[in-house]
Amino acid sequence: MPRPRLLDAFCCQGGASMGYHLAGFDVTGVDLAPQPRYPFTFVQADAVAFIREHGADFDFIHASPPCQHDSGCQRIRGNTHPDLIAPTRTALEASRRPWVIENVRGALPKLRRPVMLCGPMFGLETYRHRYFEAGGCFRLPQLPHPAHTAPQAKMGRPVPPGHFGQFIGNFSGVPLARKVMVVDWMNRDGIRECIPPAYTEWIATQFLALDGRAAA
Repeated sequence: MPRPRLLDAFCCQGGASMGYHLAGFDVTGVDLAPQPRYPFTFVQADAVAFIREHGADFDFIHASPPCQHDSGCQRIRGNTHPDLIAPTRTALEASRRPWVIENVRGALPKLRRPVMLCGPMFGLETYRHRYFEAGGCFRLPQLPHPAHTAPQAKMGRPVPPGHFGQFIGNFSGVPLARKVMVVDWMNRDGIRECIPPAYTEWIATQFLALDGRAAA
């Protein structure tokens, strides 16, 4: 049986892509910006337009529209960014393929019945809540949320012993972040935006189980 095909829209440096790859998908990423660190097949293009034109060619689509529009730190700074959640959803629905949209807590009012994933659900020493809306006849169960027992380092600051890191913004400690999130090919720019691969590997296994496939 051929490997299922995964499209990662707004792929950046490929944190989400890696999780699907580990679960057995043949992965293609699309992003408007060049991504020389992206480890799989890459297409430089407008992600929403690419979904419209080619989404039906894939077995599953993951989309992570840029979260800066709904990021608290960007609102504080007064920066403006496009809100791409609605047009991304429209393109995904038109593809008639199963899909997920991922985003941050600030986007919750725009997401439909999202599932939240947190690092300790997968043994990671970072909390890094991310929210996933599933569609196209695909649904995700909500995993139990472990208590946050480890203290969290201040945003972007060095991580003291026994603390969990917040690897966002212009954070310090790239080697630690690579180790904690298992993204050793990324630089700071990729890490601060990425989804830990463990999150999407779990999502992939949910799809494969429903689809009746075993990971390759």
